Amino acid sequence: MLKNFLVVAIRSLGKNRLYSIINISGLSVGFTCSLLILLWVADETSFDSFHPKADRLYQVWGNAEFDGKINSWRSVPLPTYEALKDAHSGIANTTVADWGGSHLLKVGEKRMMQQGYYVGEEFLEMFEFPLLVGDAATVLDDPSSIVITTSLAKSLFGDADPMGQVIRVDDKSSLKVTGILKDIPNNSSFELEYLMTWKHREVINPWVVENKNNWGNYSFQVYVELVDATKREEVVAGIENMLYEHGETELITKLFLHPLLKWRLYSSFENGKITGGMSDYVRLFTAIAIFILVIACINFMNLSTARSERRAREVGIRKSLGSRKGQLIAQFLGESLFLSMLSFFIAVIISLLVLPAYNNLVEKELVIDFTSSQFWIYSIVVVFITGILSGSYPAFYLSSFNPVRTLKGSFSVGKSGATPRKVLVIIQFAFAIMLMISTVVIFKQIELAKNRELGYKQENLITIQNNEEIAKNYYIFKEELEQSGYVESVTRSNSAITDINSNNFLGWPGKPETQRVIFTTIACEYDYAKTMGIEVLMGRDFSKEFTTDTASIVINKAALDLMGLEDPLGTPLDLWGGKKKLIGVVDNVMMGSPYDPVKPMFMILDPNWTDAITVRLKATDDLQGSLAVVGDIFNKHNPAYPFEYTFVDVEFQKKFTTINMTQRLATIFSFLTIFITGLGLFGLASFTAEQRIKEIGVRKVLGASVFSLVALISKDFTKLVLIAFAVSAPMAWYLLSKYLERYTIHTNIDWWIFPLVGIVALSFALAIVSDQARRAALTNPARSLRSE
Repeated sequence: MLKNFLVVAIRSLGKNRLYSIINISGLSVGFTCSLLILLWVADETSFDSFHPKADRLYQVWGNAEFDGKINSWRSVPLPTYEALKDAHSGIANTTVADWGGSHLLKVGEKRMMQQGYYVGEEFLEMFEFPLLVGDAATVLDDPSSIVITTSLAKSLFGDADPMGQVIRVDDKSSLKVTGILKDIPNNSSFELEYLMTWKHREVINPWVVENKNNWGNYSFQVYVELVDATKREEVVAGIENMLYEHGETELITKLFLHPLLKWRLYSSFENGKITGGMSDYVRLFTAIAIFILVIACINFMNLSTARSERRAREVGIRKSLGSRKGQLIAQFLGESLFLSMLSFFIAVIISLLVLPAYNNLVEKELVIDFTSSQFWIYSIVVVFITGILSGSYPAFYLSSFNPVRTLKGSFSVGKSGATPRKVLVIIQFAFAIMLMISTVVIFKQIELAKNRELGYKQENLITIQNNEEIAKNYYIFKEELEQSGYVESVTRSNSAITDINSNNFLGWPGKPETQRVIFTTIACEYDYAKTMGIEVLMGRDFSKEFTTDTASIVINKAALDLMGLEDPLGTPLDLWGGKKKLIGVVDNVMMGSPYDPVKPMFMILDPNWTDAITVRLKATDDLQGSLAVVGDIFNKHNPAYPFEYTFVDVEFQKKFTTINMTQRLATIFSFLTIFITGLGLFGLASFTAEQRIKEIGVRKVLGASVFSLVALISKDFTKLVLIAFAVSAPMAWYLLSKYLERYTIHTNIDWWIFPLVGIVALSFALAIVSDQARRAALTNPARSLRSE
């Protein structure tokens, strides 16, 4: 029986090559799109899940009310680390782990900049990264220890055994390799090549020691392991007032625990509650994958039911020979499943071919793991569901034909068969139109952010990481750069202008007691505004001519607007328990998210709090030549470190990575959705024209023009597209409005987008339908009517 089903299915495909090609192409493209999307979704949803204790690991966050709302952040005071150990019986362990930035690692003549973390000795016991060599319980006990990944070990030591070997760090510390980590998976929130001990950080950085008992400095990342994940709320209730209980009354912060498994997908908070993050994009693309598969299935249903008259006689003969309805349903569902399996096989081949380009697009290293049971379960389930869904209606519809009528030749599909097809075409175009509208709106949102006024000049601006060696010779380094003829200006600050990492409270005369506003904080050197190209609106910038500028402060326009000072220059402002004299007001500079308003900001002169050097190159056609000169001067004063730099405009573009990816993927999948819809429409229009060929012949004999015949056939399809537009436009507007609400600054959903997309969709449909109608209208009526 199975062999018979298979033979009939293959013969059916061969007899109807055009429709078979359309069905297979549509399903293959649909499967390919859904497979690629779900590879990305699987990667996003698997972040950090490889940790054995993943469900019991949390980061300590804080909620505090200021700026008129509850604000959430992931940094807490350092004493929290030790205090939490005995704070509640439900806490099994705690650790501290802060990103250490990039450090120079040197072994013999080999030197390289790599990034890693400073961690407490409990870190590997809690997170259990695969440790190939070493004991997780003791490997970080010695302050002079360093644990490295296998890739870093290979780069530094080649084939030699790295255990016990010494790595020189920043040319000032010698650390011994005590453990080898398996390379960190790409779907980890921790991106690192090495781990250094927290005790070592205390040795090299007195600031850390100074803050061991400081409950007012929110600069550290603390993590906990719970005994029982189900008791999280109980633990939170026991620790949430810890900071207040230890005297931190200025900023009343309530602690809470953010689960490891939610770090990636749920990183956005609004008024103290999780509002989303990457989960929004996961849901969006999962929906797109489902839409595309549904559209491909609709193609199959439409073409199968449209061809029902051709198979009506086959059904009649089978029934007259004793075939039961269940056997016929099994036959047609079997054909559908066969087609689904064939299409999925083709889709896997296509996916393998396009995966390198797709990985480049989404900036991941996705692979199809054929050894994974999950892949095969997914494949079987998707193929089966797709085959059943796409073949169910045709199967039940075809098997219900009356054998007497079909064999007498009096069978006709009529309106009962055409109506479901029309509904399915409407659904197809509704999905396609929604995706097209979404693509336009997302593009507008990106352009809105990119075209915002920056408040500084990005061109020819590079950032170099500061270090102790270059800090010793900074003023000589700066002077030589500015005298080289290739550099306009040089400055240094506590962070790059695109990556602000400090915020503080500031007081001013007349400030209400209950008002609490957090200010972006820039600690900088002379020539900061000049180098960045920031306009000074009032007063002046810091200058060597004034020896008192270390007690001065400069604010931005947003801060001035907030304070409401009528005569601001000379006003004393409260900062860290002291006074700073306001000497200048600069223009607003977009340093944070391009989708948020510019925050109030202040600048202070503090040469000892600087991590980034910013250099403005002179405009030139030989950019590489300018960089070579800067590199030579850098190496002269800092020979131990490789010359590494980043362009400010390139770093700024990284702020758009996620939404750019969203826009590109949405555009690509919109086109593919239109392509699949077009395939189905082509087949349906071809069948409709073929079905009405005799009617067209009669009308042509009676004098109908080609244009009127094309219009006759196109009219029905035009109605379907217009109905699809009427259904999808309001839905698209509603969903996009909800999507844009996540951005403080967002574009408008302009009215012109809807008619534009509607016209494009209608033109696309008419181009396909009218072409098939024109072919039918140009057919010689003598050929179509010769049997009449």
